[in-house]
Amino acid sequence: MDYGRSERPAGAPPVPTAIKILIAGGFGVGKTTMVGAVSETKPLRTEEVLTATGCGIDDLTGVESKSTTTVAMDFGRITISDDLVLYLFGTPGQNRFWFVWDELALGALGAVVLADTRRLADCFPSIDYFEGRGTPFVVAVNCFEGARTYRLDEVQAALNLDPGVPVLLCDARKRESSKEVLITLMEHALKIRESRRRATPD
Repeated sequence: MDYGRSERPAGAPPVPTAIKILIAGGFGVGKTTMVGAVSETKPLRTEEVLTATGCGIDDLTGVESKSTTTVAMDFGRITISDDLVLYLFGTPGQNRFWFVWDELALGALGAVVLADTRRLADCFPSIDYFEGRGTPFVVAVNCFEGARTYRLDEVQAALNLDPGVPVLLCDARKRESSKEVLITLMEHALKIRESRRRATPD
């Protein structure tokens, strides 16, 4: 899991291992909110105000109060320890910005797919993308006020997920809840990486 660790002079402080994680999902699902909730630095955001240009393109059903949209990515950082740092990249949710996904996905350990039960079908493009690339991912159901609550096994069945894909509830506004999602993803991704390593002949 060494992401470009370079040689350093004797006595110099250790260079932390950087792990890249994507936060994906449909339009208005809470990706920017999650990155902002957990980032230890002021997150880099590329949000623009929604205008009439997006009418008929951006579906605001269920998120009528949303006034901005991510047009490139969100970026945040979390220091886990002296030798481990997570870099979070929130992806744009609309199809017309998908051309940036391949670049963002390069070198990623895994991804969080945020879900909104009011617009559950919006998850499918992200799920299909990560399944196609073989990128480990978890599904985190963002608990919006007023949204109907479903059992996690119901969500898993509705999304036709492999039984091994973790599904959990979260509140993207809360740091501890979002951190729990990231911990679950890292454990899942490392488990998959280890199983792949064992399956590969020496």
